[in-house]
Amino acid sequence: MSPHVRRRRGRTRRPPVSRRTRRQNRRRQRADDRLTGFLLAVGLAAALVVVVVNWLLAHWWILILIGALAALAGGGRLYQKQQKARWEAVRAQGLRYGLSQLDALHHSRFEDAVRDLMRRDGCQDATRVGGGGDLGADVKATDPYGRRWVIQCKHRRNGLAGSAVGTPDLQVLNGTARQVHGADIAVIVTNGRVTAPAVAFARQQRLHVVDRHTLAVWASGSRPLWELLRAVPPPRKPTALS
Repeated sequence: MSPHVRRRRGRTRRPPVSRRTRRQNRRRQRADDRLTGFLLAVGLAAALVVVVVNWLLAHWWILILIGALAALAGGGRLYQKQQKARWEAVRAQGLRYGLSQLDALHHSRFEDAVRDLMRRDGCQDATRVGGGGDLGADVKATDPYGRRWVIQCKHRRNGLAGSAVGTPDLQVLNGTARQVHGADIAVIVTNGRVTAPAVAFARQQRLHVVDRHTLAVWASGSRPLWELLRAVPPPRKPTALS
């Protein structure tokens, strides 16, 4: 056998690199690249922070100016908030409506007016809840004596010439005010008329009716609503007003 053949047979073959090994190498290389990129980004961010801090230290008066502007802006917003609160308090205390004003309102604005009148009288949590599915409650409120009010509003654009509030309207209020809404005082308020049977039903069921005449007195601001109604339940808890 020739020496050339012997050398060829004596050679050792390198084992082929498996696909799994190649994938692992590529994955390791990508991880190294991501780490390098992350470290580079961190280094650049740190260098930028150092540059900005040094610049601000050299121009310290800018920090003072920024702080002063921020303080002025914050103080301005606080002042506006306080002024708005004061104005709302003054507006609520001096809130007055004439019957002609109430007649001209949309029914939803009439509910807003009733809510605002309750707030004027000290019911800070008075809320308008009227709308679809209100279950007979348009306004809810808690008076300063701790009593829960549930009010149903019936607005008539034509005032006394509009349709009268009848017994069915009171029956809806009677069926939901206490059982559903937890009312201590259930009231129906209208700028129109109330039928005599409805008034009799209200008395039987311990409901309260605020008709056009009572509404006029209440909206004029002379007295809170609970002073205008008869047989109002006593206070639930001692208060500064009781």
